[in-house]
Amino acid sequence: MFAEESDSAATKKIIIVRAERTDEPIKIDGLLNEKIWKNNSSVDDFTQRDPVENTKPTEKTEVRIVYTNDAIYIGARMLDSFPDSIVANLARRDVDINSDMFEVFLDPYFDHLTGFYFGINAAGTLYDGTLYNDSWNDNSWDGVWEGKAHIDDKGWTAEMRIPFSQLRFSLKPNGNILGINFERIIARKHEQDYLVYIPKNSNGFVSRFAELVGIENINPPRDFELLPYVTTKAEFSDAGNGNPFNNGSAYTPSLGADIKMGLGTNLTLNASINPDFGQVEIDPAVINLSDVETFFNEKRPFFVEGSNIFEFGRGGVTNYWNFNWWNPSFFYSRRIGRAPQGSIPSADFVNEPTGTHILGAAKITGKVDGDWNIGAIQALTSRETADYQTAGQKYSIEIEPLTYYGIFRLQKEINKGHQGIGIISTFTNRFFKDPVLKDQLNNNALAAGLDGWTFLDSSGTWVMNGWFGSSFVKGNQADITMLQTSSRHYFQRPDSKLLKVDSNATSLNGFAGRIVLSKQKGNWGVNSAIGLISPGFEINDLGFLPTSDIINMHFASWYQWTKPTSIYRNLMLGGAIFRNYDFEGNITWNGIFHNGNIQFLNYYGINWDLAYNPQTLNIRATRGGPAMINPEGYQVDINLSSDLRKNLVVSIGSGSYWTHYSSQWYLNSEVDLNPSPNISLSIIPELDRTDDNVQWVNSYSDPFATATFGKRYVFAAFHQTTLSAGIRLNWTFTPQLSLQLYAQPLISAGDYSSFKELANPSSYSFNIYGQGNSTFNQNNYSVDPDGSGPAQPFTIDNPDFNFVSLRGNAVLRWEYTPGSVVYLVWTQTRSDQETIGEFQLNHSFNRIWTLHPDNIFILKFTYWLNL
Repeated sequence: MFAEESDSAATKKIIIVRAERTDEPIKIDGLLNEKIWKNNSSVDDFTQRDPVENTKPTEKTEVRIVYTNDAIYIGARMLDSFPDSIVANLARRDVDINSDMFEVFLDPYFDHLTGFYFGINAAGTLYDGTLYNDSWNDNSWDGVWEGKAHIDDKGWTAEMRIPFSQLRFSLKPNGNILGINFERIIARKHEQDYLVYIPKNSNGFVSRFAELVGIENINPPRDFELLPYVTTKAEFSDAGNGNPFNNGSAYTPSLGADIKMGLGTNLTLNASINPDFGQVEIDPAVINLSDVETFFNEKRPFFVEGSNIFEFGRGGVTNYWNFNWWNPSFFYSRRIGRAPQGSIPSADFVNEPTGTHILGAAKITGKVDGDWNIGAIQALTSRETADYQTAGQKYSIEIEPLTYYGIFRLQKEINKGHQGIGIISTFTNRFFKDPVLKDQLNNNALAAGLDGWTFLDSSGTWVMNGWFGSSFVKGNQADITMLQTSSRHYFQRPDSKLLKVDSNATSLNGFAGRIVLSKQKGNWGVNSAIGLISPGFEINDLGFLPTSDIINMHFASWYQWTKPTSIYRNLMLGGAIFRNYDFEGNITWNGIFHNGNIQFLNYYGINWDLAYNPQTLNIRATRGGPAMINPEGYQVDINLSSDLRKNLVVSIGSGSYWTHYSSQWYLNSEVDLNPSPNISLSIIPELDRTDDNVQWVNSYSDPFATATFGKRYVFAAFHQTTLSAGIRLNWTFTPQLSLQLYAQPLISAGDYSSFKELANPSSYSFNIYGQGNSTFNQNNYSVDPDGSGPAQPFTIDNPDFNFVSLRGNAVLRWEYTPGSVVYLVWTQTRSDQETIGEFQLNHSFNRIWTLHPDNIFILKFTYWLNL
């Protein structure tokens, strides 16, 4: 095999890498002692990107590629002048750790946009994932392949076997051309070397790959993978005295299988029979006092792997800036198998499932006809019921109907990825038995969108991206009325001239879209966007949308210095202006922003940002009531980080946002320690403090509250302190056997005082209870808003809280043969809440350890078969 250069029609040179066929058996042991590795010529013309850009590497790298009918083999020799200084830290698969590393990047479709990467570090840890949108990567994909590393007196070596069955490509009779690139990392020097070098002030990655030629006359075996599994789950919890549904323990055995089948060489079908869609790692505990749903990342492998094909509206542009804008997600996979949504009557004891069982799911992904990307998911979730007991009588109620979910994604690349156009559609259909549940959930929901991008010049410097989508949901009158008044829409706002609740409506529809312009090559960059989400846009049956009624725009620019000076290695300074309107033309957010980062010669770094927000109108603070003023505010954030090459890495961050009436600040740190080559410890503590003069409490109907349209919108002074930490220990015994421990303690206390009501719409004036004619009882939180006047007294529930939580798990993972894994998982949660607003550290810690924990133990055995 050899590498050569040839001129293309364009000015850039194309590097040709040739693979040689072999019939010699190759044992993957990292030793490179087969004849083929000695007789074949190597690729060794690498270029340094870091620390000295566009120079020769400090150490030589030699790579050879051969192939058989069913796999590509890669042998790499990383020469090193000081082999005893090679950094060889062992970690679990795909876990980033400071170590010498070698990676190969492949573009099997040769579409200059997508691909795969396979890596191995000097200790033998494997890394793999997918490449998409030319410059982005996703490590969620886990292929079944082999790799070994070996350190000797010349440096270290790596040997890989990548089966063709793990790569998606169109088999061509005259041989296939694949895109290819190599990377070597020399950790102690902070050095990155590439076969195809990408300048720091440029953009694009896959589109620059070398061409891998010589792979001819192959007939890979048909890809059919079967992954049967057996699992057993034991749960132990505090059931409480007299609970008829729970004696404190439960045991759940299960078995099933995942199927992966190649439909030709360019499409993949994934299906599950009685799927195990539980996630190994638990979600963090959160304190959410806002009216916006908390977003949790997907962690279930079936949905995570290949998920980038379902990304919508993000092609072409690789550097997105957002200010007070959450791009709607048409597909949020955690809706499938979510916790049941139906309400349960107040009862003495309740037994309800924590998630909806997924009866079956199938997924097709891949590329056809060279430039059409296809993705589809079909899933069916079961009907779920809850059992409850009141006064000794047991009842059952439906809390989630049988539900079908469907997602379809199609995208066409044009002119080698310089343009693209695509569509997405999602459909949810529910099959109710209990008519009461129809008042709470949509009957069906449909969303569809069109997206695309185009580069505005031949160099790929300027690019424009855009998308447009619409939604339609259908239900009965009670359900659609509830949807209109939900926190995503607030159609009931009494001072709105545009919105009105239609209690007779049985459907809701809306639209959304965004256009982005970006300059993403060169030292100077630009990013500008305008987007809108109509008040009736609704995709949360299968997507994620926090809010609606937004017209958002920004213009951002930055300049980066990438050549080292006597002070720094690189420096970036940027700034932006931004503004939000609602559909009535009210300015709801506004501001100017500055950010920057610098890396010094010793690899220490600082990044920061500053912002100023003038006074605007807040249409959400009263949660469906009249608008009120957003006072002008200021923001400062700064973060300092140490040298990532060291065994001890520390970063410290702090920031604050304040107005004349409130302040919020935080202090956090991250400490990463590698006490030995196979043990890593990460500790991330954070302290947050909020002092807000106007925190939402509740609203109360009162016909005498004429100034605020017949309701009293109650707020309070609020003081909250939160102390939390994320603690993670990785102990890797071999590249195939690892133990991971994770814990998240959290303590949060919130104290409410000085209760008040909004005095007038579109203002920041309040009537404080206990002043003037009003009275307020501190003991029982009863309020008489006008004393001897006609308004009726009301009582506020004590909102003070002191919440403690400890969540953690331990995961032992053993890949006893490629693709076959045994998991042993222990998860523990404990939490409690008191109506005490004072932050009491010692008391809270003592409470955590005295609480009765919930424990879950899971043993899962999988066996991979390639049939």
